[in-house]
Amino acid sequence: MHDIETVVIGAGVVGLAIARALAIAGREVMVLERHGLIGSETSARNSEVIHAGIYYPPGSLKAKLCLPGKHLLYQFCDENGIAYKKTGKLIVASNENQLPELERLHAQAEATGLHDLEVYDAKRLKQIEPALDCISALYSPSTGIIDSHAYMLALQGHLEARGGQVVLGSSVDRIEKTPEGYAIRVTSADGDSMPLTCRELIISAGHGAPGLAANLPGATPPKAYLAKGNYFKLQGKAPLSRLVYPVPEPGGSGVHITLDLQGQARFGPDVEWIERINYDVDPARGEKFYAAIRSYWPGLPDNSLVPDYCGIRPKIVGPGEPAADFRIDGPETHELEGLVALYGIESPGLTSSLAIGNEVLERLN
Repeated sequence: MHDIETVVIGAGVVGLAIARALAIAGREVMVLERHGLIGSETSARNSEVIHAGIYYPPGSLKAKLCLPGKHLLYQFCDENGIAYKKTGKLIVASNENQLPELERLHAQAEATGLHDLEVYDAKRLKQIEPALDCISALYSPSTGIIDSHAYMLALQGHLEARGGQVVLGSSVDRIEKTPEGYAIRVTSADGDSMPLTCRELIISAGHGAPGLAANLPGATPPKAYLAKGNYFKLQGKAPLSRLVYPVPEPGGSGVHITLDLQGQARFGPDVEWIERINYDVDPARGEKFYAAIRSYWPGLPDNSLVPDYCGIRPKIVGPGEPAADFRIDGPETHELEGLVALYGIESPGLTSSLAIGNEVLERLN
């Protein structure tokens, strides 16, 4: 006998979406979260963008999950009263050297099944966003922004309505394989330690996932890397009505302009490789933001950016390496029945979350 049928480690947006999918399928589900709040790491520290599915190579898990995930997410928001806005997004080229990358992105998006992108020339750009100074852009009408916290609360509500539970302040210290499933050592916020057994185990622990899986025979987790993304907030009224991204840069999608649901503009994230987690934003990093932003919005005023917040991408490749795909390792990968481990679930993890939930369910069945 097991204490619980299925345990999900991590109550971020992806862990909650997975737990919801499993509970809807009839499983008894418990989510263990080491912090005192749901979604308080990666899920609370991002751009809150619903991505269209432009950046991901055909055949990749990111492409497979982002496009349907986007449609599922908009539908979920409509059905559950979650605030969102389809702002649209412009990926802009500010000089001739960037045009080949813009064309490559367009062709890649078409190959993955995204067919709603439009090419805007400089004249059309000036008509819709006069503050921009760019020679060309891809326009994505299906990109949007979302209240990610309200979304996570709704996922938790769906889970609990089907008998599942989220246990906060519960840190997983050790996982062992047993003949019947998995034995987990859990420590509470008070320091009390207790054993817990389950038949199925989902490791959706973001930065902590590789370390948790390291002692499971055959799991072969990747090495974990940390890439901080710093955000700066614009003082004053936003000059734009759409999200604006430059062509991508190594490690991320460049210093871009996003808007929140109140219309406040923020800039970021940049890419800062770090050795240990910290959420301090160095004001001096803002100096590099000015030059990056003025490459497409030359009217950015001096001294108008202030530090806002940062997030840390759970990378599974290091500096200078090509971007990694999502890794969702199920029994077909490691031959451990009932185990699914998720690694490198950074952007577009929020957009893909409901589709990831369905994917994990499929790997277990």
